Amino acid sequence: MSRRWPNSFQIPGFVRATSRMGALIIFCLLGIASPGRAESRPVVVEVNLDDVVQPVTSEYVTRGIAYANQIHASAILLELSTPGGLESSMREIISAIVASRVPVITYVAPSGHRAASAGFYILISGDLAVMAPGTNTGAAHPVVLGSPDLGKTMEEKIENDAAAYIRSIADKRGRNTKLAEEGVRQSKSFTESESLNGKLIDAIANSPDAIFSQYDGKTIKRFDDSTTTLHLAGAVIDPYLMTTRERFLSTIADPNIAFILGALGVLCLYIEFTHPGMVAPGVVGAICLVLALFAFHMLPINYAGVLLIVVALALFVIEAKTPSHGVLAAGGVVAMVIGSLILIDSPMPGARIRLATSLSVTFPLAVILVIILRFALASRRRKIVTGEVGMIDSVGTAQTDLEPAGRIFVHGEIWEARTTGKIPKGARVRVRAVEGLTLVVEPVSGNH
Repeated sequence: MSRRWPNSFQIPGFVRATSRMGALIIFCLLGIASPGRAESRPVVVEVNLDDVVQPVTSEYVTRGIAYANQIHASAILLELSTPGGLESSMREIISAIVASRVPVITYVAPSGHRAASAGFYILISGDLAVMAPGTNTGAAHPVVLGSPDLGKTMEEKIENDAAAYIRSIADKRGRNTKLAEEGVRQSKSFTESESLNGKLIDAIANSPDAIFSQYDGKTIKRFDDSTTTLHLAGAVIDPYLMTTRERFLSTIADPNIAFILGALGVLCLYIEFTHPGMVAPGVVGAICLVLALFAFHMLPINYAGVLLIVVALALFVIEAKTPSHGVLAAGGVVAMVIGSLILIDSPMPGARIRLATSLSVTFPLAVILVIILRFALASRRRKIVTGEVGMIDSVGTAQTDLEPAGRIFVHGEIWEARTTGKIPKGARVRVRAVEGLTLVVEPVSGNH
C-alpha cells in the first residue's frame, strides 16, 4: 500500500526540485560560456606626440604612460611626428619610457613624417622601435639656443654629453650604438630602410595592427634586463588624448600664435595708456601679454630679435610725434619684420615665425600705433574748453562798472569779477585767472 504525502508537502518539494534543476542548468551554461567571456582583448594605450617636444607635450606623454601603467595595459604605442625640441623635455619623456612597467612601442608615423633631433632619442629609447614606410629619423646634433658663442671647448662638452646619452640608450636597447652616435655627432638622417638595416629600429610597419600581429607572443628584453612576453593579438587601441588645458597651452606655444598674442597685448595696453579709463583694452592686453610671455618662456629666444622689435616700436612712436613722411615708420616695419623672423632661435622650421605671420602683424600694428598716438597728441595740444581751465583767456562783456569789482557776462553766464584798474560797463574783458567764484579780468586791447 503506497503512502501519500499530505498535499501541504507535495508542492514545496516540487518547487525545490525544479529550482535545483534550473540552478544546475544555469551553472552548466555559465561553465560553458565563461571561458569565452573570461578572455578579454588586450588594451594598447595610444599616445600621439605630434608636436615640438616642449614642457606641455612632455607632461602629456608622461601622463599617458602613467595612465597605461595604472590600467595595466598590454603595451603603449607612442606615435612620433616631431621636428625635435627641448632637451630637458626630451629627457623627461625618455625617463618615463624607461621607468614604465608597460612595454613602450615607439612608432614614427604616418608616412611622410619624421622623428628628428629629440624625436630620434625618443625613438631609440622604446622597447620596440618601429617606423612606417616613407618616414625618417636622425639629425640629432645638439644646438645651444638663445646663447652666444660658447667656445670650442664648451661645444665639445655638450656634443660629447649628447653622444654618450644616445650610446647608453642604444646599448641598453641592443641597438647600433655607432650609427646612433653618428646621428648625433654628424647630424646624419636615416630613412626607415636604413634604420632597419643599420639595426637602429626593430621593424617597418604600415599600421599599428601590423605591429601587433608581428610581435604577438614574442618575448622582448626590457631596459632593466628583465624579459616580458607581448600579448597583442586583436588588441584594442585606447587613444589617450590631451586635456583641454594641454591643448590650449600647446596651441599658444606655437611661435606664430605667441607672436600674435604679444603684438595684440602691446597694442591693447598702448590704447589703454593713451586713452585712460577704457578698461577693456587694458584687461585684454594684460591677459594676451602674460600668455605670450608664458609661450616665449618655453621657446628659445634670440635677444637680437627682441631688441629689433623694441627699436621698431620706438620708431613708430617717434614717427607719430615728429612726422618724417613715413621714413621712421618704414624703418620700424623693416626692424619688426627682421626681428620677428629671428626672434625664435631654432634650427627647426616648425619652430619659427613665418614671414606671412610677421607681415600680417607688423603692418596693421604700425598703422594703428602711429594713428592712435597722433590723435592722442593732437587732443593734448587742443585747448581745454571746460572747467576752470577752460575759462582762462575767455572774452566776455562787463555788465557793470568794475571799480575794481563788478559783474561780467562770459560763456553765457554772469560772474563776479574784479580787475586791478577800472573798466567801464559794456567794455570787453579777458579772463586771466579764476579765484573761487570770482574771475580776475583785464580789458581787451582796443576797447574805447
